[in-house]
Amino acid sequence: MRDVAIIGIGMTRFGELWEMSLRDIAVEAALKCLDDAGTEHIDSVTIGCMSSGLFNQQEHLASLVTDYLGRRNTPAVRVESACASGGMAVRSAFMEVASGISDYAIAIGVEKMTDVDGNLATKALATAADGDYEAFHGINFPGLYALLANAHMEKYGTTREQLAEVAVKNHRNGALNPHSQFPREITTDTVLKSAMIADPLRLFDCSPITDGAAAVLITTVEEARKIGKHPLVVISGIGTATDTIALYQRKDILKMDAVQMAGKRALQMAGKTIHDVDFAEVHDCFTIAEIMVLEALGIVEPGQGGPATQNGHTALNGKFPVNPSGGLKSKGHPVGATGVAQICEAALQLRGQADKRQINNARTALTQNMGGSGGSCVIHILEAK
Repeated sequence: MRDVAIIGIGMTRFGELWEMSLRDIAVEAALKCLDDAGTEHIDSVTIGCMSSGLFNQQEHLASLVTDYLGRRNTPAVRVESACASGGMAVRSAFMEVASGISDYAIAIGVEKMTDVDGNLATKALATAADGDYEAFHGINFPGLYALLANAHMEKYGTTREQLAEVAVKNHRNGALNPHSQFPREITTDTVLKSAMIADPLRLFDCSPITDGAAAVLITTVEEARKIGKHPLVVISGIGTATDTIALYQRKDILKMDAVQMAGKRALQMAGKTIHDVDFAEVHDCFTIAEIMVLEALGIVEPGQGGPATQNGHTALNGKFPVNPSGGLKSKGHPVGATGVAQICEAALQLRGQADKRQINNARTALTQNMGGSGGSCVIHILEAK
């Protein structure tokens, strides 16, 4: 297997992009990525997208995106794993290059979610849950994560204020990110007084509906060194895992087994432990999700995700920074693009190019992207070389 590096990253602004179509934002991110890389060489295209058929009545993105990118005849495929679709696209591009099938592979994550109203968007997202035994009976993702939050609060004493601190911290970081949908700081009071969505989760505990795209160009370390435009960033580990799609089938709903196993596999492949990682981009679709992911990855002990956030452990200048980009909560969550955007942030940090949100001496990063209520997960380990 060949060693693999990231040589280009590109993102659109995340938000309500009324003036742009699905194909427009995918192409914009890809062109920015190629410009950043300093090459137009592409041997294969992988597109991560969850629900373009439901949001935009558009399938067959392999043909659509390559056509409008001016890359007809290029091998292309779309991958889907709910909200982990973007991360899985990067994994597929990695495999193209590592295996020798492609020398240059681009992964594009995209979602255009504001072409439908809020009710239809909620219905589309609910397809990532168990359609027969969860969604059919009226429970959506705010409801599912509210169940997790209540269980966590009951077992570990996690407080309503600690959940709010996840949002406060991520908005503080996102205010420094020019791509953020909501680049503004908030207070704990803002979260606690926002509208109730599914008790105990309020509006500011939930990631938004978002349009956006992100892209990364991957090649061999040897080719990356020849181009030499940016400091070298390699993907040294990848781990994936799945769990039951429905919460009720799990032995313990407070254990995110797919996250734990994917993290173990990624770190093992990279020859690292979690203590070797300098920062992480994690899937904070809801504030409780970030707390539970911290625990599943071993960043903190079970039950300590809330206190760790409250005491500054995961702040930008903390012992283990989490979501320097602002995360899904502030940066936004165009579901198919999120995993690719996490890779973009990690690469930017490892290059030392993250401007006001730059983490000092960042050398090793972890990105964690998951689908549904943790039914699938993909984790990447990136290193500055």
